[in-house]
Amino acid sequence: MFDLIREISQTIKNNKLRTILTGIAVAWGIFMLIVLLGAARGVVNSYEEESSSSSVNSIRLWSGTTSMPYKGYKDGRWVRLKDNDMEAISGEVSAVSDVAISTSASGFNIVGPKDYISGGFEAVYPDEARTQRIFDIKGRFVNQKDINDLRRVIVISSDNAALLFGDADKALGQEVKAMDLSWMVVGVYTHRWRKSSFVPYTTYKAITGGDGYVDQMTVRVEGIATDTEAEETESQVRSVLARRHEFDPADSNAVWVWNQFASYLKQGQAMVYLNLAVWVIGILTLLTGIVGVSNIMFVSVRERVHEIGIRRAIGAKPNSIIIQILAESIAITALFGYIGLVAGMGVLQVLDSLLGDSQGFSNPTVDISIAVQVTVALIVAGAIAGLFPAIKATKVKPVEALRDE
Repeated sequence: MFDLIREISQTIKNNKLRTILTGIAVAWGIFMLIVLLGAARGVVNSYEEESSSSSVNSIRLWSGTTSMPYKGYKDGRWVRLKDNDMEAISGEVSAVSDVAISTSASGFNIVGPKDYISGGFEAVYPDEARTQRIFDIKGRFVNQKDINDLRRVIVISSDNAALLFGDADKALGQEVKAMDLSWMVVGVYTHRWRKSSFVPYTTYKAITGGDGYVDQMTVRVEGIATDTEAEETESQVRSVLARRHEFDPADSNAVWVWNQFASYLKQGQAMVYLNLAVWVIGILTLLTGIVGVSNIMFVSVRERVHEIGIRRAIGAKPNSIIIQILAESIAITALFGYIGLVAGMGVLQVLDSLLGDSQGFSNPTVDISIAVQVTVALIVAGAIAGLFPAIKATKVKPVEALRDE
């Protein structure tokens, strides 16, 4: 083993420039592979975080304007969703597990002991926390008992809490004024950019004597697993609303729909293709380095014909020649490959510090499993690079090698 290591070291020293130039190609291939894998992982991580922090098994709907005439109605008619659409959708579409609604109430201030905020609040159902991706919360969100008992409670952002009370930690359990009424703060949440305030929908409707029109409806579905089933459920929901509001079910503008489950399935497939594409591009880039290593090993074999001939003449077996050539090839590939690996991981750390918190890009680093996969790729690449030169070396005949010398 020590003799083999010494021989490999001596070969590299005798061909420094050629080895370095070839090694750069290998290092670049591994560097690009790591950076591409890390960047793809950042996109996938962001996608998975978005998926886990939101209810992907849902269909969201907004009021729209008809684009087709229907039963004597002209196009251009405004179709407004109502809160009693909830019962109709829940009762008629079998895949629906729950329906939640929300509406915006603006035009007034929320007043605290230190200051006030404008813009009103959103009147919601409990499931809105998941829809709005509000999970980092002190206290609680609007719950079902608030809905049933028409409680005057409010959930505010930490930024608004600090403005209203001087200190966000002092807001919980305190009261604010809105619509000339007192509301108890039961939750203070932290979000990257959202600052809306939330109250129970039923409380707001009772206070205002509202007409039941809502801005948004979220339909939760269950028991479906394919894109086709998701689209069929969307079609059924649209048909229920079309019958209730008298518009053509084929009119996609009458009610705006975002089928999150269908989008989730399509994005999941896109992530699979993204990973595959990254590996293909990375491997192709690495192949340039493999070709370079293979070439240098062919040259090395040609230059060492006399040496190989002598070894064969004194009884060296072909396997020992193959092992030596393969070992040299793997050593060169591994040495410069790990230089590229370390450089690539360093670049990913820089990207993580600069872009790690950006929307659509999260933790663009490679884990131990990727490192293991790249290590295996390096070994295989080195073996492939040295295989053909090694086979050629075993075909050297001692007599002819000595005669050439």
